[in-house]
Amino acid sequence: MSTDTLAAGLETALPTTLFRFATAGSVDDGKSTLVGRLLHDSKAILADTLDAVARTSADRGFGGEKGGIDLALLTDGLRAEREQGITIDVAYRYFATDRRSFILADCPGHVQYTKNTVTGASTADAVVVLIDARKGVLEQTRRHLSVLQLLRVAHVIVAVNKIDLVDFSEQVFRDIEADVQKVARELGLGSDGVADLLVVPVSALDGDNVVDRSERTPWYTGPALLEVLETLPAADELEAELESFRFPVQLVIRPQGALAPDAVAAGLDVEAYRDYRAYAGQITEGSVKVGDEVSVISPGHEPRITTVIGIDFAGQSLQEAAAPQSVAVRLADEIDIARGDTIAAAGTVRESSADLYASLAWLSPKPLREGQKVLVKHGTRTVQALVRNVTGKLDLATFGVEPTSTLELNDIGHAQLRLAAALPLENYLHHRRTGAFLVIDPIDGNTLAAGLVKDHPGDHEDERYVI
Repeated sequence: MSTDTLAAGLETALPTTLFRFATAGSVDDGKSTLVGRLLHDSKAILADTLDAVARTSADRGFGGEKGGIDLALLTDGLRAEREQGITIDVAYRYFATDRRSFILADCPGHVQYTKNTVTGASTADAVVVLIDARKGVLEQTRRHLSVLQLLRVAHVIVAVNKIDLVDFSEQVFRDIEADVQKVARELGLGSDGVADLLVVPVSALDGDNVVDRSERTPWYTGPALLEVLETLPAADELEAELESFRFPVQLVIRPQGALAPDAVAAGLDVEAYRDYRAYAGQITEGSVKVGDEVSVISPGHEPRITTVIGIDFAGQSLQEAAAPQSVAVRLADEIDIARGDTIAAAGTVRESSADLYASLAWLSPKPLREGQKVLVKHGTRTVQALVRNVTGKLDLATFGVEPTSTLELNDIGHAQLRLAAALPLENYLHHRRTGAFLVIDPIDGNTLAAGLVKDHPGDHEDERYVI
């Protein structure tokens, strides 16, 4: 995505949708300060909160004789974070401007907290990756960009922070920008539909190019960071017309006779209420209309075709619903449907499979080994699985795949699992939500890895390393 293209879009675009974004970067790159600056300059902080932060900043002598406030305190909420001056867990903040509402995830920078970055980025429409202008691209930068390519994040914005500490040098910025573009080309970011990529010079401490464009970087003609975030389309907007309907069933709604008095009180037909049967959940992809043909996917059964006869939401009937709405769907035929089954647009789901080929972002200090028994949570269904083999892991220096038989904490690698029950597995390249799953420890229930479905090695797929 070129700066000129984005700048032109600023003149006409006026998004009103909810936009989710996350921050990532190495230790002390200024992520929390940048988030605090966004909140402060967009006037999204309550007066009493600002007063409390100002008092704490003064007590610690922040800013020396000039005073000021430590904006990082606005997001670092844990005591250990404030005492150590680092971010440990993902901090979520909500704010709005005249153009858009935001959910912001401030992720930690330490290597041991990479799993938190995966958590924050997994649901983000965009991720802002910070780089210290004095340090340039580091190994952790390469790791974070690899994770974002892995997760197919739609928009990546690289903020070259602390530009004030290098005297607003254009040469320093251009050198870092070139290094970022080189890494992006090696990973496939910014090409073939894999994320837009934009590099912006900022000073989170002073506010340059964060909310407003700075006069101290006349050589940079692009938009400020907030302008970019206000203009980018959300992932749901990009995917709504491209993806087919997917609806994992969370709950079967089947009122019994004892609930009939509720129907009377609500003025409903009691007999109709007794016969009511619907399937509740969240639409993960695409949209559905009353009258659409759908397939019901259940383990051990061939897909069964039926028709949508009703869509209910908060006591109202809808003619159409789309991701990410949570609704109750009524079907024309009485089919045995249970939690964990999937309702999808007819003819769009491939045959279920018990062989899972995946890319894994390993998040646990417990290593992954061949022959290990785990649980796989896919949509609303959890099944037992056996790790048949580990085929490789990503080398952050070369972005090549090196052979291995185990995955350690923060490794990104490939594995094959055998499932106890067949699931409707779809390639993450084309189905970001239904192509994702979690690997869970069957003993303590902790999450071991974030997984992304790949095609069977015999099928045609992009040979580049993708998660």
